[in-house]
Amino acid sequence: MIRRLHISNIRYFTSCQRISNQLRRNDEKLESPIELAKDSHFPFIKQNLYKKQPRQPTKKAPFLSELEDDPNHIYLTNWKKKLGQFVISTFNMDMDRTRSGPVAGGIYFAECKKQALYYPNEPLSNTAKFYYETLRLPQSFSQQVQIIILHYWILSVRMRCLPYKYSKLYQQKLVDRIFEDLNNRMTIELNIKSGRLLEGNLKDFHTQLLGCVLSYDEGLMTDDITLASALWRNIFNGNENVDVRHVEALLVYVRSQLYVLSKMTDRAFGFGKFKFVPPDQIVQPITKEQEEVIKQKTKEEFQDMTLPSQRSVLSMDE
Repeated sequence: MIRRLHISNIRYFTSCQRISNQLRRNDEKLESPIELAKDSHFPFIKQNLYKKQPRQPTKKAPFLSELEDDPNHIYLTNWKKKLGQFVISTFNMDMDRTRSGPVAGGIYFAECKKQALYYPNEPLSNTAKFYYETLRLPQSFSQQVQIIILHYWILSVRMRCLPYKYSKLYQQKLVDRIFEDLNNRMTIELNIKSGRLLEGNLKDFHTQLLGCVLSYDEGLMTDDITLASALWRNIFNGNENVDVRHVEALLVYVRSQLYVLSKMTDRAFGFGKFKFVPPDQIVQPITKEQEEVIKQKTKEEFQDMTLPSQRSVLSMDE
């Protein structure tokens, strides 16, 4: 279900360095994405995207992540944990491969999903307010999908810098869980019972994902104008009346996430340590010395992880 893109680590980090340099040149004027978006005073012109009002959720589907919040989740007893460690050690299991499921399909899936998640008559999260109140995007299921795809792409840029055999696993696990969740939500929340309609929607979403990844990649490897154009077409639905300041705010948000990811080691990212930076926060560029301090702290953190299930070959230096 995933399209394989061959982008070298060197080109990726060169692009991230370009982002870093842009941030440094403007460090005296740094603003959070929310502050940037609020600078505008243009009148809002509502875009007419739908022939009829889009379906709204009538109930909640299971989140499909964060099992610790599930009262029916079974926790392992000490003897079962010890047995598991014994099995892993005896059969010399590749834990980086095994870990790709719970990390990419659990932690990072949850990060993608919750950014723009909303339910009628429930308060919006601060991040959801950024999309629906600050950027004035429509509250619809299809809009949520576009925002999920954007966050998937941000993560996939970093995933593609992992060793190849783990890179494709992390991407695949994340994509699989996203589409499993979309299917469940359309069935439960939107009450779509037609199998043909569900299949058609999923195919459309998959086509959108491939198109978005291609257009965002082009922007990442060329310039910010191209990336901003891709964000305008996909997130802002090609709205001719969109406030350019809003597009700029989202561009800065994306730049910030990529910059943070470029400073993470493979080991930290592979263990699910990344969280999206909220849009009300500013990402300050760090020096080489600060970057080395972060790497050293990462090494100290993982130094105490000696259980067989905590083994990893992922780098702590890059």
